Amino acid sequence: MLKDITIGQYFPGKSIVHRLDPRMKIILTVLFIIMLFTANNFAGMGVGILFLVVGYLVSRIPFSMIGKSIKPVVPIIVFTAVLNMFFIEGGRVLFEIWVLKITTEGLSLAAMMALRIICLIAGTSLLTYTTSPIALTDGIERLMSPLKHLKVPVHELAMMMTIALRFIPTLIEETDKIMSAQKARGADMESGGVMQRAKALVPILIPLFVSSFRRAEELALAMECRCYHGGEGRTRMKQLKLSYLDFVCCGFVVFCLLATIVCNNLLPSVY
Repeated sequence: MLKDITIGQYFPGKSIVHRLDPRMKIILTVLFIIMLFTANNFAGMGVGILFLVVGYLVSRIPFSMIGKSIKPVVPIIVFTAVLNMFFIEGGRVLFEIWVLKITTEGLSLAAMMALRIICLIAGTSLLTYTTSPIALTDGIERLMSPLKHLKVPVHELAMMMTIALRFIPTLIEETDKIMSAQKARGADMESGGVMQRAKALVPILIPLFVSSFRRAEELALAMECRCYHGGEGRTRMKQLKLSYLDFVCCGFVVFCLLATIVCNNLLPSVY
C-alpha cells in the first residue's frame, strides 16, 4: 500500500542521532555517500552496512523502516542488478543461454550494486527520519550560506527543498485516498493490459494535480498572511550549536571511511 511508503517522514525522538546538529547530520550523510561509492569490495561495503546498523540502533528507528523506504525503488534495484548480472563479462561462467551469460564477476557486481543502492536509500532516509523539516531547512541554509556572497537565494532554495521533501508523505496519503475513493466507485486498476492500466490512472492523476495546486496555493497564502518575506531579517527560536556528540559521531564516520579505504587497498576489488 502507498501508506507504507515512508520517504520524507519524520519520527520524533530523543536519541543521540535526533539530538545531533542538523548541519553535522547533513555532512555525515554526505560522508556516508562518499563511503559507499568509495567501497569497491564487499568488505568495504560491510563497513557501510555496519555504520547503518549502528545508526538505526542508536536512533531507535525500527529496522522495518528500511524495507518501507526501499519499497518504492525495488524495480530500480532489480533492473540494475539484472543488467550487471547478464552484461558484465569476466570470471567463471555459471550459466549461459543464447546471448545471456551469468559469470562470477557479473554476479558479484550485481550484488555490489544492489547493496550500494539499498544502503544509499537507507542512509539518506535516516537523515529525514531523525531531522524535523524546520531543522533540516536551517541546516541546509547555514551550510549554503557562503553562496550568499554570489547572490544565490540560499534561504529560498533551502525552503523549497524542504517543503518538497515534506510534501512527499502528504501526496502519498492523498493518492491513497483518491485510489480508495475510485475503487469504491467501481474503478478497476489492477486488471487488463498496460494501456488499460495507464488509462485507469487518469482518474487518479487529475484529482491529485488539482489537490497539489490547491495545497500549494493555501501554503503560499498562509505564508503571506504571516508576513513571510524570505530569509532577510529572519530570526530563529532555536540556534544551531555544535556539541561534543557531533564531533564524536563525526570521528566515528571518518573512522569508517578510513576503514573502507584500507579495505580497498588490502583486498581485491569486485570491479
